[in-house]
Amino acid sequence: MATRMELRAAMMVACVTLAAAWGSSARAQEIPLVTGALWTQSSEQVKKAYLVGIANAFQVEAAFEAANPPSDAQSIVPRLGKGMKGQTLDGVREGLDKWYAANPDKLQRPVIETIWFEMVVPGLAKNK
Repeated sequence: MATRMELRAAMMVACVTLAAAWGSSARAQEIPLVTGALWTQSSEQVKKAYLVGIANAFQVEAAFEAANPPSDAQSIVPRLGKGMKGQTLDGVREGLDKWYAANPDKLQRPVIETIWFEMVVPGLAKNK
């Protein structure tokens, strides 16, 4: 029981850290949706912080559910892990930079959606 509470606390810390790292322009009760517009205006360090936050959230969730892992139908965590297998932090950052540069008309698309459809889904097909 203590382990689950510790994992939940770690997840909360990761989320709060990510929100704080993203910038002080957002009010405390408002966390902005990270779109390509915000992505393309961000520094390399901010982009890495965002990606580390996402990775940490999924790692905490996977660790929390390790004793009783959910099926693919119950959670995106197993699919995300399979689809992103072999990816590096810099590779994902560079892939997002290239995708948004090649698709300037889609800057309103959320970064997490771009990761899913441009990296995870093709990775699932490749890593079957």
